[in-house]
Amino acid sequence: MPHVLIVDDDAFIRDLIADILGLEGYTVRAAVDGLAGVREYTALRPDCVVLDVMMPGINGFEVLRQMRCVDDLPVPVIMLTAAGEPESEREAWVGGADFFLQKPFEAEQLVEVMESLLSDSPLRPSL
Repeated sequence: MPHVLIVDDDAFIRDLIADILGLEGYTVRAAVDGLAGVREYTALRPDCVVLDVMMPGINGFEVLRQMRCVDDLPVPVIMLTAAGEPESEREAWVGGADFFLQKPFEAEQLVEVMESLLSDSPLRPSL
């Protein structure tokens, strides 16, 4: 099964996503902030990343930028945020995110997006 990296400073959200994806058979690793997320991404080279936007230290947009600099063939990234500003969503798309998911989210929606991204089904809108 695919390896997924969760990067979120909220332990409840990290555990919730890990539980949801674990029940679906995914192998999950988690990072507690952006810096740890970049380190884990570089070491693990996961098949997909679930990335929070608002975190202490470096935010999700900077983490995404750094991840995109590491690989020629970047892995799918699902951005998570509680902030619903259109500017945040646009910044995620421009930065190379593959999907933008608002908190709170439904477990089924997360799984559906994950499966779609890992099956190469295009979800990313054009700008």
